[in-house]
Amino acid sequence: MFTGIVEELGEIVRLTEGAEDSAVIAVRGPLVTSDARHGDSISVNGCCLTVIDNVDGVFTADVMGETLRRTSLGVLKPGSNVNLERAAALGSRLGGHLVQGHVDGVATIIAREPADQWEVVRFSLPPELAKYVVEKGSITVDGVSLTVMEVTGDSFAIGMIPATSKLTVLGGKAIGDPVNLEVDVIAKYVEKMLGSRNV
Repeated sequence: MFTGIVEELGEIVRLTEGAEDSAVIAVRGPLVTSDARHGDSISVNGCCLTVIDNVDGVFTADVMGETLRRTSLGVLKPGSNVNLERAAALGSRLGGHLVQGHVDGVATIIAREPADQWEVVRFSLPPELAKYVVEKGSITVDGVSLTVMEVTGDSFAIGMIPATSKLTVLGGKAIGDPVNLEVDVIAKYVEKMLGSRNV
């Protein structure tokens, strides 16, 4: 479980395709690897990956074909920056919202509009996720916990403050770039519970 508060901008060192539908990713992140052990979870652009090993500030993780197909990890290259977050520790503050690191879909940036002290960024909204996205609700974009400002039928907008722009990969993304989305898991549980009621 994560909070969506990015701890560090990491860098892809290598992405090695496996013999079958898989890859091994190596990521440099001195902060998140400072206490990482085999089996720990680290969020990479919102994808929960399991640490295989950790050597000199670089951790490696296996990435299944399912993850490569359903996320934007497959388009990363050596030198790409990524958002990194270690799993939340019990007893610490929950600064964002409950984030699983299970990507629900990929969107693209469709507009960036500078404002006075922030920037309005608009993303496409995959139709199958639209019912889970509400104004003033939480959404995770590339592992960043954000508040939805506005929702239309096929897009949503967030207000990006300077800290988010500076400390995450979202600041350097351009129109047309893909991003990973994770909707609020509570909405999915509520839908399932209500759908199972005999009304």
